[in-house]
Amino acid sequence: MSFRLRTAQGKLKIEHSILDDLRPVLDRLVASVEIRSVIPGVIRPVRDARGPVRIRITVPTQNGWKAIALANGARQELFISTVLGEAELTALLQGAIGGGK
Repeated sequence: MSFRLRTAQGKLKIEHSILDDLRPVLDRLVASVEIRSVIPGVIRPVRDARGPVRIRITVPTQNGWKAIALANGARQELFISTVLGEAELTALLQGAIGGGK
């Protein structure tokens, strides 16, 4: 179990701080074998980021997708390295968001 946890932690690249409510969602997301890595980006305060965590996929990147997470009164960019298509990644994100309930 500790090996799996260490592997999952290695997939979450911590270059910036992570929004408090977003961290457990990302931990669940990187537990999936289809996710190579998640790199959280810049955090900016926004008014419409109240309530439960929301993640929206925005554009494809060279090795996956860019997404925007809304939580804790802020937005944070996420760079998700994966071979999944947009529909599959959206379903995986919804599962990770709902996994804490």
